[in-house]
Amino acid sequence: MSALALQLHDVGKQYRLGGVRTPYRTLRDTIADSASRLKGRLTGRVPRRAAGDDAQMWALRHVSFSLEPGEVIGLIGRNGAGKSTLLKILSRITGLSEGWVDVRGRVGSLLEVGAGFHPELTGRENVFLSSAVLGMRRQEALRKFDEIVAFASVERFVDTPVKHYSSGMFLRLAFAVAAHLEPEILLVDEVLAVGDARFQRKCLDKMQDVGQRGSTVIFVSHNMPAITRLCARAVLLDEGTVARDGPAHEVVAAYLNSGLGSSAAREWPEPAKAPGTAEVRLRAVRVRTADGRVAEAVDIRETVGVELEYEVLQPGHVLMPHFTLHNAEGTFVFVTFEQSDEWRGRIREPGRYVTTGWIPGNLLSEGAAIIGAAFRVLNPDRSLFWEQDAVAFHVIDHPGPGSARGDFHGVIPGAVRPLLQWTTHYTPGDSHDRDRPAVSVA
Repeated sequence: MSALALQLHDVGKQYRLGGVRTPYRTLRDTIADSASRLKGRLTGRVPRRAAGDDAQMWALRHVSFSLEPGEVIGLIGRNGAGKSTLLKILSRITGLSEGWVDVRGRVGSLLEVGAGFHPELTGRENVFLSSAVLGMRRQEALRKFDEIVAFASVERFVDTPVKHYSSGMFLRLAFAVAAHLEPEILLVDEVLAVGDARFQRKCLDKMQDVGQRGSTVIFVSHNMPAITRLCARAVLLDEGTVARDGPAHEVVAAYLNSGLGSSAAREWPEPAKAPGTAEVRLRAVRVRTADGRVAEAVDIRETVGVELEYEVLQPGHVLMPHFTLHNAEGTFVFVTFEQSDEWRGRIREPGRYVTTGWIPGNLLSEGAAIIGAAFRVLNPDRSLFWEQDAVAFHVIDHPGPGSARGDFHGVIPGAVRPLLQWTTHYTPGDSHDRDRPAVSVA
C-alpha cells in the first residue's frame, strides 16, 4: 500500500463550450421539432448545429503531483488557472476527463462557505444541518458546538434565524462549522476572503492548527503571505498545467515575478503624458534588487531599491525626490527623502537623472508594498506632485535564520518587522541569591 496521502497522475478535465441542453421539454416542443425536421427533409434544408456547439476547453491538462501524510501545500495561480476545478475533482464534485487520482483518508472540503445553511433556521439549527452536509457526525457536532459558536463570535445570536444575520456573521458561522472538521485530507479554497482582518487572522491560525495536527492540506489562496506562512511547498498552475512545484517562497516569488502579480516597473515614454510639472517630469519608477534586477517579489531579508528616473526641465531649482510606502491595508508606513551629501541643497541643471533609495532587509513586514513617487522644490518649500500607487512589490517571508520571524510560525502583525539586537542576562541558581555573579548571554 502506498504511503502517500494523495496522488494525481496526468489529470485532465475537459468542458464542452457552446452546447446548451434543454432541461425540460414539453409535448408541443417535441411536435414542433419533428415538424421542422420533416419540413427540412422535404425541402432539402436540414437545420445545422451552430459552429461553436462542439468546441472543447481543457480546464486542466497533464496535472501530476503527490502529497505525503501531514504535508501542507499551497495551490496558486491567476483566476482561470484551474485551481478550483482541481479541488472539485479531489472532493468528487466533478469527474475526470483523463488520468487518475488516488486519495487515502477522509476528505473535508471548504470550497463553498455556507453549504447546507438555510435562512429560516437558527444559527444553532444550521450548525447541525451544515455539519451533517459536510460529513460531521452528530456526536462530533455536539461536542464541538460551543467551540464553533465561540470561534464565530455569535453567542448572543445563536438562537436567531440566520436570515437576520449580517453577511459577516453568516460567513463567520459558516466558516467556523467547516473549519472544525477533522479529516485526514482538507481542501481549502480562498477562505481568507471571509470576514474582517481580525477574523481572517483567526482563520489562518485555525488552518495552521489543522496542519500541525497531522492533516494533509491543500490551500488555495491569492494571499501570498498566507501561502508562504502556512505552506512549506507550493504548486503553481498556469492555464491548467503545473508550471512550478517546489518550496513555497520560491514558487511564490516566481509567480509574482512572472508578470501575473503587481507591476514593479512603470515607464512613461511620452513626456507629455508623464506625471510632473514645468520644473520636473517623472519618466520611470522601478523596484530593483541589490544585483539590479527588476523584481515583483523580494525576500524579506534582502535590500530592495526604489528607482526614480526623471527629467529636470527648468534650471535654478533645488529638488527633493522622495517616495512613500503603504502596505496592502492602506497603512502609511513611511516617506523617505533623498538626503545624499552630493545633492543636498544643490541646484539640479536640466537633464535626465536616476535616483535610488535603498530599503534595508528585515525592515518591512510581509505582504504588498505600494510605492508613490513624489517631488518637492526647496527655497521656497512647496510640493510639486505625487504619483500615488506608481509601482508595487511583494515582501516574501522566509522562516529560519537571518529573519526576524526565526522559528515562530504564527501571525506577526504590524507594518514593519525589524530584526533587533537582543541581549539576555541570566543569573544561575536562586534568583534571591545576590552573592552569585550574573552571567551575560548575548
